Amino acid sequence: MNSPSVVVGLTRFEAVVFVDFLMRYRDKARLSVVHEAETQLLYELCGMVEQQLPELFDPAWRLLIERARAEVLADPDV
Repeated sequence: MNSPSVVVGLTRFEAVVFVDFLMRYRDKARLSVVHEAETQLLYELCGMVEQQLPELFDPAWRLLIERARAEVLADPDV
């Protein structure tokens, strides 16, 4: 069965917060996973988002994460 693609749109700030979350999970594996396919999917999603964020290599990455978190909380429509 060929499954059609699903595109998830994120703002830049949402993507920053999301990739930071995924990388923490990838590095520490502290989420409750009920099936190994969930783990695989999280790794794949992290990789997809990482490819879209050249900011990952910015020395000010930690500052960007803090700003992005604040923006996401302040305005759910960022």
